[in-house]
Amino acid sequence: MIRAYRFLLRPTVRQEQALQEMLADHRSLYNGALQERRDAYRHASKSTIRYDSVMFPKNGDGCRWGSAPHDRQTRVRLQGVGHVRVHQHRPVQGRVRTITVKREGRRWYVILACDNVPAEELPPTDSIVGIDMGIVYFLTTSNGEHVANPRFLDAVAKELAEAQRHLATFPKRSRQRTKKHRAAVRKVAKLHARIRRQRLDFHHKTARALVDDHGLIAHERLNTAGMTKAPTPRAAPASPRSFLPNGAAAKAGLNRSILDAGWTQFLGILADKAESAGRLTIPVDARNTSRTCPDCGHAAKENRVTQAKFQCTACGYTANADHVGATNILNRAGLALCDVA
Repeated sequence: MIRAYRFLLRPTVRQEQALQEMLADHRSLYNGALQERRDAYRHASKSTIRYDSVMFPKNGDGCRWGSAPHDRQTRVRLQGVGHVRVHQHRPVQGRVRTITVKREGRRWYVILACDNVPAEELPPTDSIVGIDMGIVYFLTTSNGEHVANPRFLDAVAKELAEAQRHLATFPKRSRQRTKKHRAAVRKVAKLHARIRRQRLDFHHKTARALVDDHGLIAHERLNTAGMTKAPTPRAAPASPRSFLPNGAAAKAGLNRSILDAGWTQFLGILADKAESAGRLTIPVDARNTSRTCPDCGHAAKENRVTQAKFQCTACGYTANADHVGATNILNRAGLALCDVA
């Protein structure tokens, strides 16, 4: 197996300056290789182009993850920087192939890409489950269990909006970046970074709980990019410069909630953990999962009475709509396994 390990770096002040210089050198090389970026640099009069990571293609070539046992490594050596302290919160397995140094806001991380990582299979279990991703609930299982949606973006929405308004007061094309401007940029970046870390931690813990308890996990095959696409403008026939209402404002709120939930990231983490543990994940077609009666098979949009209520117009079967969706997802996974067999 191939796996990536990400650890927080704790550089000294002098080492952080050296890391900044290392990024600046790589940024310069990157800009020099792309003529269009050099043109954009001259025309926009920007002092820098964003470049926040440096990858070393081989362990020992400009960097070294030391020879100490992988569960006791405390420093990584970077050429021109020195031996930088590492907060290694879990052991590294396999062979380190590439090392990447990444900056996020004012934090620095080292990312190790390893191959030959042994699988850590869990004891076999016959438990199977289908999960339905949602907004009201982050997910609902075919067993009827709901996992609450933490809504990390909503929790800091007011603070983030205030920080963004303050940042917008600075001139966009100013040649001088004052100390106050840099502080405003860091404030916005810090809030976004906090949301990302909270969401990632929640996804890892939720996926781990599912993998620990179930041998087979079925989920929808979701096209998040298509689901969050803005609605097409509708021109008013009587006035070429006017547009009819198209629900863009309501769709924007739904799109924000979908992106805040981070379904794509979660399902990727779930697949990785399942593979490592010897579990099976099965993606199935998501169409009409919450509109199809699991009792008689009748599918109609009228079956979905409200966001939470399902009532079949053919047989009268009533249940929670998310639970119905998770049950249908599990049933479709069973049919997919039968077709393969």
